[in-house]
Amino acid sequence: MAISVFDLFKVGIGPSSSHTVGPMRAARQFALKLDAAGLLPATTRITATLMGSLGATGRGHASDRAIVLGLMGQEPDTVPMALVFGCMDALQAQPTLAVLGRHPIAFDPAHDLVWEPQQRLPFHPNALRLSAWDAAGLRLLEDTFYSVGGGFIVPQALADHPERHGDVAPGAATLPLPFQHASELLQRCAEHGIGIAEVMRRNEARWHAPADIDPGLDRIWQAMQDCVIRGCHQDGELPGGFHVHRRAPALLRKLLAAGDAHNAPTPLLTHSLTEMDWVTLWALAVNEENAAGGRVVTAPTNGAAGIVPAVLHHAMRHLPGADDQRARDFLLTAAAIGLLFKENASISGAEVGCQGEVGVACAMAAAGLCAVMGGTPEQVENAAEIGMEHHLGLTCDPVGGLVQIPCIERNAVGAVQAIHAARLALLGDGRHRVSLDDVIRTMKQTGADMQTRYKETALGGLAVHIVAC
Repeated sequence: MAISVFDLFKVGIGPSSSHTVGPMRAARQFALKLDAAGLLPATTRITATLMGSLGATGRGHASDRAIVLGLMGQEPDTVPMALVFGCMDALQAQPTLAVLGRHPIAFDPAHDLVWEPQQRLPFHPNALRLSAWDAAGLRLLEDTFYSVGGGFIVPQALADHPERHGDVAPGAATLPLPFQHASELLQRCAEHGIGIAEVMRRNEARWHAPADIDPGLDRIWQAMQDCVIRGCHQDGELPGGFHVHRRAPALLRKLLAAGDAHNAPTPLLTHSLTEMDWVTLWALAVNEENAAGGRVVTAPTNGAAGIVPAVLHHAMRHLPGADDQRARDFLLTAAAIGLLFKENASISGAEVGCQGEVGVACAMAAAGLCAVMGGTPEQVENAAEIGMEHHLGLTCDPVGGLVQIPCIERNAVGAVQAIHAARLALLGDGRHRVSLDDVIRTMKQTGADMQTRYKETALGGLAVHIVAC
């Protein structure tokens, strides 16, 4: 597998990894390319055309704001939140944008951002074309990018040449313990007598010094905890006009009034389903932060960002003996499963529906939890298979193009399902009829068969029926 765990778990801003983080990274890359080619001083205008799913739901997903921030040279993991929430108002007051923070151009979102939901390019449903122009109206540079899910982007040059896709990341053959499928991952575990987390750790040394891996994982876990804390203490309505009220703060108050289970780890299943209420809280907190445009960790996407943190909080708060290594092993194991889906199917709701987001996140979280509860690699693979198997065919139909309904609750449900999947796998011995590889292939084919209206276009499902009511 040729993607780093830190590429899969990226710190970014909401509400969408494919519609916000990806376009922001693409716009920044375009601005840097302009600068490297010596064309920036002559640039007086930049236009952006959002096609397919980006054109259909980009407004609700804040793609316009993401493009502006990217052209300014900002990155999703470090952009100041005050700039995130203020840049569009500033543009409205003064339609001038400083490309890379230093070259001012006139920029009017009403004219320079073009929405083309009916234009779909063959490589991927999320396409963004950026063009730079000089004072005479001559085009200086143009490039097309595809936002393929999880904040990953593919420029047209790579899309046109599949043999060059390895330019994005080194081939799996260069890794010390290469695997392309779940069966190969299990084989590596058996050959070396190690768990999935250790396979990932040894491969991660291909990109990072061993001494840097644990601190990097700790930062990801800390970012997830910080997001939960923010989400638990932000009252009010979410943006977008649907008057969706944040529920996490009120739920936190209820749970604290009922007893301090949050800060007092107790053995699993020693009391009522209150533990599941905490899991619900943690998932809601993350996805309400995401819906508000706050800073989250793609896990593997923003739309499904609440599931892995919620289940990891469960593992750290509700299971005895928690330590830093547990969180690291959880993340490494979850990442291995996410990478299998990323490489062999998709994690893009615009490409395969929400099964590629919430379904994959559920499989990842189930695997991570099963591993830290002592599951064998075979049981971990089974947990991931169960997590996805029961999300097959899940549509991506956000109401109003916003990552709110049904997305926020869907994360809470997916987190609880992940815990159930892990426990179900632990009740067995790892042997099962349907393999994870079988489910990944099925998910990919199901996504291909799914009508476009159910894949992040706001043209079908709840996206139209709720509005009609």
